[in-house]
Amino acid sequence: MLSPAQWQQILAVYAGETNLAMLGTYRIVKDALQFLPQFPLEPGIQYRAVLRTLPGQAQDKPAPTTSSFQLPTRNTTPTTFVRQIYPSSDTVPENLLKFYLHFSAPMRRGNIYEFIHLRDSDGKNIELPFLEIDEELWDTNMTRLTLFIDPGRIKRGVLPLEEIGPSLEAGKSYSLVISREWKDSVGNPLKTEFQKSFRVVEADRTPPDPAHWQFTLPSGGTLAPLRINFTEPMDHALSQRVFTVFTEARQRIEGTVTLESQERVWVFTPTQAWRSGKYDLVIQTTLEDLAGNNIGKPFDVDIFEGIDRYLRTPTVRLPFDIR
Repeated sequence: MLSPAQWQQILAVYAGETNLAMLGTYRIVKDALQFLPQFPLEPGIQYRAVLRTLPGQAQDKPAPTTSSFQLPTRNTTPTTFVRQIYPSSDTVPENLLKFYLHFSAPMRRGNIYEFIHLRDSDGKNIELPFLEIDEELWDTNMTRLTLFIDPGRIKRGVLPLEEIGPSLEAGKSYSLVISREWKDSVGNPLKTEFQKSFRVVEADRTPPDPAHWQFTLPSGGTLAPLRINFTEPMDHALSQRVFTVFTEARQRIEGTVTLESQERVWVFTPTQAWRSGKYDLVIQTTLEDLAGNNIGKPFDVDIFEGIDRYLRTPTVRLPFDIR
């Protein structure tokens, strides 16, 4: 059995003019060697497959065999667009932690920061506002990108903030601009440029407190939703997966979650009618507000400071009754 490194010596695939072989796995199927790339091949890029013999496997070493190929470009008419950017509110705290960019179709990976700009009210680009990491934070469908503000521009006492100031300043207005030149998975640019304009208010360093949330309870025997008003916007993605509803017997209630009022209201609609009785809403303390504050823990808390009782357990339980 050959090692992955030996397989790559036999068959290597390259994208464009680079001499760095693509990552992937190898397998034998009916006497044929197959290469499965780690990431999908993209239309419009010229690929080279180079076949060689292993060192020492042939007396007269033949020249490598090279085959070039390119996936056909499908529809060249731009159809993909920015569906939404979260937070959806037009007001955000000075220490906003991240944006979520939602696209109508899968996007292309690589060089994303060339197509995202943060501009002030005069149209001037803010210098290096984002945390530019090699591991782009896409979901599995390549339709949602998580875009972090550089934490060094948020956390107090951190060098970048002390030297060049925050990316966002309270009292000022900004626009997050998504360039039309950003290409989707088939190589087409976006249908149109997208801009999200917003105003910045004072930094939020107060952790979310479930004790202050407001419940709107449904009636038993109905499919009416359970509503929780946070009284402030919460993280769009986390709010849809860190809440669970249980019966008193610890049976999970299945249903769908939506967010309303610019992520201030959590709405849970059960798949089956509510039964009268006692329930628990269980929340993971990893829930974040827009500034990245967790339940019981501000985003820039010092690790040596005492923190709220909520952090002693990974969840918070809120009981409620259905009548």
